[in-house]
Amino acid sequence: MTQKERLELAKWAMSYALKHGADQTSVGIFNQREVSIEYRDKRLEELKESTQNSLNIDIYADQKYSSHSTNDLRKDSLEKFMDEAISATKYLSKDEYRSLADSKYYPKGEGQDLQIYDPAYQKVDSGKRVKMAEEIEAVAMDQSDKIISVTSWYEDTYTQTCRVNSNGFEGETESTNFGAGAEVTVRDGDEGRPADYFWASTRYLQDLPTTDELGKWAVERAVRKIGQRKLDSGTYDMVLENRNGGRFLGLFGYAFTAQAIQQKSSFLDGRLGEKIGSDLFTVIDDPTLKKGLSSRHYDGDGIASKKRVMVDKGVLKQFFIDDYYGRKLGWEPNGGQTSNVLFAYGDKSQDGLVKGVEKGILVTGFIGGNSNPVTGDYSIGIVGQLIENGKLVHAVNEMNIAGNANELYNKLVAMGNDPYPYSSNRTPTMHFKDITFSGK
Repeated sequence: MTQKERLELAKWAMSYALKHGADQTSVGIFNQREVSIEYRDKRLEELKESTQNSLNIDIYADQKYSSHSTNDLRKDSLEKFMDEAISATKYLSKDEYRSLADSKYYPKGEGQDLQIYDPAYQKVDSGKRVKMAEEIEAVAMDQSDKIISVTSWYEDTYTQTCRVNSNGFEGETESTNFGAGAEVTVRDGDEGRPADYFWASTRYLQDLPTTDELGKWAVERAVRKIGQRKLDSGTYDMVLENRNGGRFLGLFGYAFTAQAIQQKSSFLDGRLGEKIGSDLFTVIDDPTLKKGLSSRHYDGDGIASKKRVMVDKGVLKQFFIDDYYGRKLGWEPNGGQTSNVLFAYGDKSQDGLVKGVEKGILVTGFIGGNSNPVTGDYSIGIVGQLIENGKLVHAVNEMNIAGNANELYNKLVAMGNDPYPYSSNRTPTMHFKDITFSGK
């Protein structure tokens, strides 16, 4: 099915639903092809290819709402599917806030090219995919005599979507994603078997690191865990590695949403316009970033995407406001989903930040943990490297950091100049003062 045929089918489904009992409707058709390779012990361990076609329809009828999806896109099957969906919706309770977004929020025109589709995808064949995974493993195996095992991967995804809303919205997207990396296990004495990985994800194939880089970086991360041990509990400076900043921020992501505010489940409730972090803490959500892994012209409601400053020099400026919870709060929607997260960056690399620390821990990974979006409390296991007098001394593991998000970003004293390029969270290395670590 071509993209034109998908759009025509979506419009047909929309028209059918409106004729058979829906007051409003939104129809989306999704097509995705994904290929993944796993390579281990100098042989192809796994090759998977999957293609998925699906139709999703949101039904609004008499202030009642339901959402349904199917993988059967034949019109005769879709008629029965939609009849049942509309019938089921009538049994639900009314919700006065349920309706399509006001058409004034929809995009005007096609918008700029976000460069989220790489034409080179069409030239990638299975031989090239397998070769990349094979090369990554071979490079990694040559890096150290302490290596026990290497598993390398390659994957790519091609996605097409189209969506129509019955009050005038119509949108289409075409995108690609490429990813590759390896996991490495190394020998640490008689019993230790530390492991680590490196994985990169990009929109364009040419933007992936080379197979040499991917193999070497994975081994480097695993080898530097050799000799890891606990430290005494205490207060340390924390230098948070750039690739892990996004996961750390994600612990508190729900608290920034209109849903959390409306349901009184956010520690940020009532703090709009207040200081929640140091002057160095600026958070920008930019769905218009070229080649961004979360770039988009519109959100799930069809609302036009735009760059948003969420936190400016420590001051909370706005929340992620979707259409539904925006209605409940009486707030203007701004596109409720997070996209590419950017920051105000500093002028030092990770090495430069480490050199400025007398006693601290470079956090290079998290192990489990939890956070409470209502209170802001968090407790997370970490791995990393001890820092003494500006130098990395030895690997650290089986330690925990705990505290409260209301205090955490006030302890931010430096931002790096190294935003992580292989994630939608472009976090740099960050330096925090006086973080509580639990160990021995």
